[in-house]
Amino acid sequence: MTSPLNQTLAQLDPEIGGLIDREGQRQRDSLRLIASENYAPTAVMEACGSVLNNKYSEGYAGKRYYEGQEVVDEVETLAIDRLKAVFGAEHINVQPLSGSPANLAVYYAFCKPGDTIMGLSLDAGGHLTHGWSVSITGSFFNAVRYGVRESDHLIDYDEVYRLAKEHKPKLLWCGATAYPRVVDFSRFAEIAREVGSILVADIAHISGLVAGGVHPSPVGLAEVVTSTTHKSFRGPRGGMILCDAVHAKRIDRAVFPGLQGGPHNGTTAGLAVAAKLAATDDFKAYARQIVTNATALADGLMRRGFSLVSGGTDNHLILCDLTNQGVPGKVAAHALNRAGIVCNSNSVPFDKRTPFDPSGIRLGTPALTSRGMGPAEMDKVAALMHDVVSAPENEAVLSRVRGAVRELCAGFPAPGL
Repeated sequence: MTSPLNQTLAQLDPEIGGLIDREGQRQRDSLRLIASENYAPTAVMEACGSVLNNKYSEGYAGKRYYEGQEVVDEVETLAIDRLKAVFGAEHINVQPLSGSPANLAVYYAFCKPGDTIMGLSLDAGGHLTHGWSVSITGSFFNAVRYGVRESDHLIDYDEVYRLAKEHKPKLLWCGATAYPRVVDFSRFAEIAREVGSILVADIAHISGLVAGGVHPSPVGLAEVVTSTTHKSFRGPRGGMILCDAVHAKRIDRAVFPGLQGGPHNGTTAGLAVAAKLAATDDFKAYARQIVTNATALADGLMRRGFSLVSGGTDNHLILCDLTNQGVPGKVAAHALNRAGIVCNSNSVPFDKRTPFDPSGIRLGTPALTSRGMGPAEMDKVAALMHDVVSAPENEAVLSRVRGAVRELCAGFPAPGL
């Protein structure tokens, strides 16, 4: 009889194996428009599920607390070297377990409880960890928030400057989770220098676009840059911190031993693979296509009467305000999901509805781009979305759209599955 330790997942736990198979089928048959999701390449998935999962590696390459690190040290060093080449950073820490822990490490490196920090408000497109009240970052620190103009939904850099001069934050955060336009890192850097703040750029959503050269890079402008490693970068679920050499020791000590123990070595290997891919011409073409597809999807939606925050997009992300459609964001998102179009409900700037029942939906094109779809398919997606949002309770419409979604997906097989 085969030992349980040598059984496959299907043999040992068919219940979990079956659920994973179902999720794989869902990802094959759905149009995945969640802006923070993608399809990790096969090689990335292989690295993440490798024997590196078995190894514990507290510390950093050449300075570990456990023996047997010869291979792991090479893996981590290779990941760092490849990412340095892609982003042009002086120092990179690849050990954060995700984007939020990476951001918390930055706070731990530079701030004491009660220090003033400043970031984009959540309801204007910022992230929880940039000082929002329900986050530990809004509880432990004196959080000042800047926003966007009501007239055009763009970051109000004059307001940023005014607030920064008044409050002189220890950390000035730039970057967003629901902002569809290019971030002016140069302007933020000017403001930070004048008021004596450390500029931190959170590029979790756009790191693939930065690596691909279709969004300006904050490296060299911001002293510290944080990111997830999946989303548009198309790597494993993890985090990384890029910084200038002068802050390297502070950052490394904040990650370990400050916030966590040993890194996830399989994830580090997957990140090394993703970094190798990010250095290729194919990746640059993929990054350009993400933006082209987002523009095409935005145009298709606007032609069909959708109102878009800021009037369009410059990156991978689209934020739709459904107020003029007469459909709440959560109702629309649920109906779209039943029809095979997966997105998330989202607040829009100056939203009159609550975050639990917002007016908008957030869309992104990285996953559909990874499937090989282009502008023609984006227009089809816009048409299908219009059909669903126009009749969110009509099961016949949802069924018809679901069939059209399956047919569209069949022509563009999902990578990595």
